[in-house]
Amino acid sequence: MRLADAETVHRLLDYPYLIEALHQAHQGAHPAADHIVSTEPEGGDNQFVTLVGWQGGKGIAVKMVGVFPGNLALDPPQASVQGLVALFDPATGAPMLAADGEAMTFRKTAADSGLGTRLLARTDSGTLLVVGAGGLAPHVIAAHHAARPSLKRVLIWNRTPDRAQALASSLKAGAYMQGVDIAATRDLDAAVAEADIISCVTMTREPLVKGALLKTGAHLDLVGAYRPDMREADDEAMARGQIFVDCRDGMKGSGELSRPVAAGVIGWDDVSADLYQLCQGAHPGRQSDSEITVFKNVGGGHLDLFAAVALSERLP
Repeated sequence: MRLADAETVHRLLDYPYLIEALHQAHQGAHPAADHIVSTEPEGGDNQFVTLVGWQGGKGIAVKMVGVFPGNLALDPPQASVQGLVALFDPATGAPMLAADGEAMTFRKTAADSGLGTRLLARTDSGTLLVVGAGGLAPHVIAAHHAARPSLKRVLIWNRTPDRAQALASSLKAGAYMQGVDIAATRDLDAAVAEADIISCVTMTREPLVKGALLKTGAHLDLVGAYRPDMREADDEAMARGQIFVDCRDGMKGSGELSRPVAAGVIGWDDVSADLYQLCQGAHPGRQSDSEITVFKNVGGGHLDLFAAVALSERLP
């Protein structure tokens, strides 16, 4: 059995490679997938999540991660998502690979949104706004840039401005994405109004992005809101945009969609297509430069499987 630590995962799963691997994987059938979400027995916000993806001829992937939001406040801080992703032989059940769960989660989640951007955002997109400055933020920046090299400006907003500034400074200090201007912003509404691509990576329970401010032709990527009580964009954003999801399985559990559906703002039939339909050409995706597109990154064990297979194909 091969082992891949975080450094190995990040090195081998570069975003151009992983986004293309996900695109190719969505050419086929949807794997069988299941999940278990266990909550902290004593009460609290901590969860332990187990996701399974199984596809004959490809593999069986099992992700086991703890989601502990309070870890970031520890001294020293720890990652809020920690665990393992394991890949098993679909013919024998034998273990083939174990990889760092946080790194795999960051990579596959960001690449999922990157694929959405590659398929749906305008090809001349110049400005990216990232809402949120946590561990996932630098990964979605890299993934969106891989999908749209036309990006020349990145704005970062966070509820705590110092965290947005720290992230922008660290990315600039690392000569991150040559030729791209990276800056923190305190004015979220103004940034929303000028961004061509907006990527939200927060755990907010109430909307931050106002749909009335979205510019013509904008692409809105919604990554957070994995629970029914969470939401990153308001009703008007969902009503104005053509809505896409990565996978229809699990989408009804996201407040991003279930809350406007419950309010009668949209219906489930307003979800135009998923990544399978987009990648296989069953839906054309964006149909004009003036259209607003909304992509809900739902996630799922099938994506962990796709990412684990992509990693296994690059490991010596």
